[in-house]
Amino acid sequence: MTTPYWPETAAVALDDWGASATATEGNPHMSGKVLSVNADGSSECGVWSCTPGTRAITIPSDEFCYFLGGKGVYVHENGEEIPVSAGAAVFFPAGWTGSSIITETLTKAFMSRGD
Repeated sequence: MTTPYWPETAAVALDDWGASATATEGNPHMSGKVLSVNADGSSECGVWSCTPGTRAITIPSDEFCYFLGGKGVYVHENGEEIPVSAGAAVFFPAGWTGSSIITETLTKAFMSRGD
């Protein structure tokens, strides 16, 4: 097995994941690369990117994110705003519901885990 390693995250070739099915404004388009998935599917990690637009989101399992570039804000259904840009780290607990408003193509490294 080879350990995934990129000295520069811009060198990660992302796969086209298509237009967001939950877009509420604009036409956000996603891409990413899953680097590892548990055999039972309970956790995964990778790199994700999305172009500008607004999406309704529910995060199904705990997710830790480290933002590599871009700008946006996550707005919880209770109104809490979480601005993100390069260098921000956020932990979203399972079931987090709200919206993602991306103003500059946003890229993050993520790790999610289920029960």
